[in-house]
Amino acid sequence: MRISNRFEKHIVAAATVAMSAAAANASVVNWNCNVVIPYSQSGRYFNLETQTVGQFGNQVPGWNINVYGIQSDVLRWWPGDAAPRSGFVTGLGQGGTSAGVASLSAGTVVGAASTFGAYAASVTQGGWMLNAANYFGFYFVASDNLVHYGYGVMTIGENMGVRTLTSVSYESVAETSITVVPAPGALALLGLAGRRRRS
Repeated sequence: MRISNRFEKHIVAAATVAMSAAAANASVVNWNCNVVIPYSQSGRYFNLETQTVGQFGNQVPGWNINVYGIQSDVLRWWPGDAAPRSGFVTGLGQGGTSAGVASLSAGTVVGAASTFGAYAASVTQGGWMLNAANYFGFYFVASDNLVHYGYGVMTIGENMGVRTLTSVSYESVAETSITVVPAPGALALLGLAGRRRRS
C-alpha cells in the first residue's frame, strides 16, 4: 500500500472518530470564548453557565474556572468558588513526565473515571505543546448542584505565558462523560497535509 493511501485512510479514520464523538456529545454546550489569559496573578475567572469572564472572582458570581500565572513555563489553575466546585484532569497527558493538569489527546473521555485536581500545567508536567492548541478536561458543579464534565481548548504560543482560552464545551446532562473532539481546523490541517504529501 502506498504511503499516501495509508495517510488518506488515517484522515478518514480521524474524521470518523470526530463525527462519532460529536454524535455522542449531542447535548454539549459550546462556548467560543476566545479570551486571552493575561500574564498576571489574577488571570481570568470564568462562569461556564452564564458565559461570563472577569479579572477578579467577585466580578463573576458562581465562577467555575480561574486560569492565571506569571511564569513563562507554567500555567496555573484554581478550582471554582467554595471548592471543590470544580477540578481539572491531571495526568501525564501527551508525553508529560509528572502529574499536573494534562494536555489531552483527541478522543480522550472525560468523566467519573478521570483523575481531577487543581495543579500547575507545564510542558514537562502535563505534556503541553507550544505553538499549538491543547485540550484540557474538567468537571464543575453547575447551578443544578450536579457534576457536569467538559473540556476546553487552550492555545499556547511560544511559551506557557502566551495563552488564549479558545473554547469550552461541556455536557448539559449531569454525570455524563464527554469525549474530546478535535477542532474542525485540526481536521482541515490533516487534509491539507495529505494533499501536500501527494503533490
